[in-house]
Amino acid sequence: MVGQSRSYARSNAVAKTSDRDIRHFERPTRDDGNPLPVSEYFGCHTFGWDLLKKALPEADLDLVREASPSKRRLTRELADKVAKAAKEWALSKGATHYCHWFHPQTGATAEKHDSFFSFAKDGSAIERFTGAELIQQEPDASSFPSGGLRSTFEARGYTAWDATSPMFLMETTNGLTLCIPSVFISYSGESLDEKTPLLRSLSAISESATEALSLLGETDLKHIVSTCGPEQEYFVIDRSLHDLRPDLVLTGRTVLGRVPAKHQQLSDHYFGSIKQRVVNFMMECEYELYKLGVPCKTRHNEVAPSQCETAPIFEFANIAADHNQLVMEVTKTVANRHGLVALFHEKPFSDVNGSGKHLNWSLATDKGKNLLDPGEKPHENIRFLYFLTAVIKGVHDYSKLLRCSIASAGNDFRLGANEAPPAIISVFLGQTLTQVYEMIASGKELDTPESEINLDLARIPIIARDNTDRNRTSPFAFTGNKFEFRALGSSQSISSSITALNAAVSAALTEMNAELKAKSGGQKASDKQALEVIKNTYQSVKAVLFEGDGYSEEWHAEAEKRGLPNLRTAPEALEALKDDAISNMLVTQGIYNKTEELEFRYNVLIEQYNMLKLIEMETQQELVASHVIPAATAHLSSLSQMLEGMDEILDRISPTQKKAYEAFVTKVDHVITLQDKLSITIEKAKGLSEEAARGKFLADQGRSVMEEVTEACNDLELHIDDQLWSLPKYREMLFSL
Repeated sequence: MVGQSRSYARSNAVAKTSDRDIRHFERPTRDDGNPLPVSEYFGCHTFGWDLLKKALPEADLDLVREASPSKRRLTRELADKVAKAAKEWALSKGATHYCHWFHPQTGATAEKHDSFFSFAKDGSAIERFTGAELIQQEPDASSFPSGGLRSTFEARGYTAWDATSPMFLMETTNGLTLCIPSVFISYSGESLDEKTPLLRSLSAISESATEALSLLGETDLKHIVSTCGPEQEYFVIDRSLHDLRPDLVLTGRTVLGRVPAKHQQLSDHYFGSIKQRVVNFMMECEYELYKLGVPCKTRHNEVAPSQCETAPIFEFANIAADHNQLVMEVTKTVANRHGLVALFHEKPFSDVNGSGKHLNWSLATDKGKNLLDPGEKPHENIRFLYFLTAVIKGVHDYSKLLRCSIASAGNDFRLGANEAPPAIISVFLGQTLTQVYEMIASGKELDTPESEINLDLARIPIIARDNTDRNRTSPFAFTGNKFEFRALGSSQSISSSITALNAAVSAALTEMNAELKAKSGGQKASDKQALEVIKNTYQSVKAVLFEGDGYSEEWHAEAEKRGLPNLRTAPEALEALKDDAISNMLVTQGIYNKTEELEFRYNVLIEQYNMLKLIEMETQQELVASHVIPAATAHLSSLSQMLEGMDEILDRISPTQKKAYEAFVTKVDHVITLQDKLSITIEKAKGLSEEAARGKFLADQGRSVMEEVTEACNDLELHIDDQLWSLPKYREMLFSL
């Protein structure tokens, strides 16, 4: 009866998915009733430069533009002016509270709301918001992860306004809150968040890139910016089915479940017509994001059923990081309004494609020139090759750091599968650029079509954009005027990967600049001198370049010969934070104040990994005990009654029926045995005192045992009466919308 009641809940939820009304939302309209174009309400909930320009004189505005928590603070007088303007704007929109919105080391965001409401000296009620409140808050920091940086009783931490990212209004059903993008630091100044290292990396790459351009003859630039555009993948399923899966509720992924006969193999979902319920959800999501100033550009179905993707227009890296967090938050909120759940786990369903977050990354001058655009003139081409070489060198020298930046429990399920690159970090350039480098290295001219390379003008090639195919198996591929870091997991903050990229390339530029200065005597370098540095650097780092199939066994063998790391699991990858060369570079580049901060960050990440894996294992333990075995027992009882009835009527039971019954009993016994093995493994993991040892154990033996349990339970799912199976099945979750 219990199994039947649970199964009824499942079948009832499936029935509701087809009967559910499709939600519509009111689009903004003009006075004549026609829809309002996005351009007319884009950023209406953002306190951007256009509003600040109306409130501040130009000189003050320039000071705000140049301000950054990693460099210097605004004066109290100027902060008061900004706070007053922000308060008046927020109040005019109906906001009642404000908060410092920051990125702790949890992968999510955090906020503590304070009211504008206050009392004047005479006791009258007023709305107040000062420059001091804008610049800094003191949330209780005791429960945020610090990796041992602070004792639990040392609760003090500070959030400080990040003036490089615009304030915004987050809207809920009952009102608006002014959100102030902020950094989060300890009482003694160490970073407790993802944003502080990111801002410091932006300063580092700006300094080294500006120096490089000065050596190449461009001295009129104030700063260089890192630009990004993350492509966000996710699954969307019906909420009623999701809520009946304890594993999805607790872990974001299914820890057991049999893939249906039809899943993604026909490729009929990829770029297919988006179902009405889903596209309505996407439209409302985009509407909310447009109001927040998030430049959504693309939406489409991905390869797996019920998998979607959204992508923005390129932005300044820090703003892109904030906006990607908003994309995930808003997507989850709006999905809920539509009776849906958005899943950002890297592998929510076994045996179908998982979700990534392809990070498109480049560098640009303060005049808007993309430094990774080949350009149309020889001197631009030299500049392009110089910066391209620095990126290759950065990836080569600090591949462990880049791999570490994408390490997570969820991404371990995805890397190396057919929708994601391998854990070996390599660079794809394409045939043409590879030929150009070989030409430079050999000093010989290259005979190629003029449309691709022109060897006139001092033998400096003019390189066309988009002249190579893409390599989807490469974790770091050049795509015409930018790099695509394809290995990020869908649930991850992009801040750590941008920080790692900026720091690695900045370190590479610093070395190349030193060599170029030595050749040029600190003056403007000649093209020949720049090409010599490019040649020398290329020859020392070309082992990281790979044009072939990253999935092949041959590449894994070749990568090992080249000495390229292959860090298959998150615990292995996180060890990079203990590497002296990496930690010293990050401190030298000013990303962290001291090497101990890297140790604390390692502790946070390995503890999070271990906690997530244990939650997954204990959730699987619960599902087996409370869902799978009861369903199997009920099915056995049903089979026994049927066979007893046949024995009475026919006085015999066929050998085939006996064999099938005995085989099923064996399968059930196997699951029970594995359940005991899972319990023992959990206790062994908990008994390990060192987090590093626990992480290695969970990544190896823990995952192996979970896979055994999953396989055995999936086999039972195939044979148990569908009316007795209580957990929504893959076919229902992936194909019911």
